[in-house]
Amino acid sequence: MKQALLVVSFGTSYNESRSKTIEAIEQAVAAEFPSYELRRAFTSRIIIDILRKRDNIIIDGVEEAMEKLAAEGFKRVLIQPTLVMGGEEYDCIVNAVKKQEDSFDQLIMGAPLLSSEEDYLKLTEILTEDTKEYDSEGTEIVFMGHGSEHEANAAYNHLAGILKKQGYTRYHVGTVEAEPSIDDVIEALNGKQSKHAVLQPMMIVCGDHAHNDMAGTDRDSWKSRLEADGYDVICRLKGMGEIEGVRRMFVEHARQAGKKLEDQE
Repeated sequence: MKQALLVVSFGTSYNESRSKTIEAIEQAVAAEFPSYELRRAFTSRIIIDILRKRDNIIIDGVEEAMEKLAAEGFKRVLIQPTLVMGGEEYDCIVNAVKKQEDSFDQLIMGAPLLSSEEDYLKLTEILTEDTKEYDSEGTEIVFMGHGSEHEANAAYNHLAGILKKQGYTRYHVGTVEAEPSIDDVIEALNGKQSKHAVLQPMMIVCGDHAHNDMAGTDRDSWKSRLEADGYDVICRLKGMGEIEGVRRMFVEHARQAGKKLEDQE
């Protein structure tokens, strides 16, 4: 039986970050499924078009990737998204997969990064370990998520709540496009006596939002706004996909999905 592992990401036009994050996750998951052929798909049509026009890099959308797998005779397909949560992009993947589900004998999707309470606890441990050198009196650590109008956006406040409950009172979570916003973060920081702030993306890749909205020189960037409030700011341009613990979480989600496939036999 021909078997395929389709790893689906939102995508990024930053080639260096793609290598350190998306490709690193793909290789980590593929290592767990040596008998599966690795394939890639992006959900962002804008990024797909940029890479094709700028770099002549051809990457399929989810529907295109599924159609190709069906045409090539694959019968068992495991799809692992590299998304933070089950929001709009995840829903798009689900809808695209449903259109092709009758073309395969076995088809299953792994879970996004934050899918259970255990996932939140694991990510809290991973992120605090990754930033522990900055966790000292006088420094506030701020994670910048994407944000969405989707109900899944509640994940950010939930993670922030767990950080506080675990005693990580110098940690904060904000989003670019939803709540909690940078205004909410700044309000929380104003109650502190700290003079230093560390900004880090809570996104899989380090792309436009990290380089521009977080670390940019524009006066509305998170870095500029915090500096205007008197903070000495360090920006860590590091996507979560660069962190081994995060990659292992995706591997575990794929492994759990693979076990369900085995149980169906």
